[in-house]
Amino acid sequence: MSMVGFPLLLIPLAIYNIIVFLMPGVSLAEPVLKLTLMSGAEWPLTLSDMLLALGILLLLLEVIKGARPGAKYLTDHLLSLIIFGGAAAEFLLWPRFASSTYFLLALLTLVDFLSGIALRAGRRRQLASAASRGAGRPAAVTPEPTFIDPPPAPPVPAAAAAAESVLPDHPQPQAVHPDAAAAWPSPQVPSPELQPGNGLPRPPEAPPR
Repeated sequence: MSMVGFPLLLIPLAIYNIIVFLMPGVSLAEPVLKLTLMSGAEWPLTLSDMLLALGILLLLLEVIKGARPGAKYLTDHLLSLIIFGGAAAEFLLWPRFASSTYFLLALLTLVDFLSGIALRAGRRRQLASAASRGAGRPAAVTPEPTFIDPPPAPPVPAAAAAAESVLPDHPQPQAVHPDAAAAWPSPQVPSPELQPGNGLPRPPEAPPR
């Protein structure tokens, strides 16, 4: 973004200078065209009227640009002052510029310079008042963040309960009573020599006769 804005009011002044120096036969007071209004009257439009209308519109744009924060710098105001000084010097010193049209154009450049200075001064006052209000007002205390404790975790089941829940169908071993073991029948072995008994060897059988 450029630090220096282009002075828009220089455009109608430059057009006026071009007409005076390069087009000496062109008259600013002669009507260029005629517009018929709704009332039926004809309005003759001259170059002088066009330049003044253009200057007023450009002055409006300059004021809008100057109203934006930080839009105009000190160099822009100096350029506006230089343009006004040059237009005033041409109006006073050159016979060709001694007309009401050029005088009004030079007056528009003066209004541009004064409006820029007024807007800049008003912006400075607003910034100073805002700073004074901010300095006199106590700083807002930021509340400390509060932390909510999370809910307690459910209790972890005991190892025995976990084992029982995992193996619910496994039977537990039971102790065998000695009397019950004696009441059980002894298994029969096919070999007669290996029949279970009291542990004593059987007497040999008598030989056949």
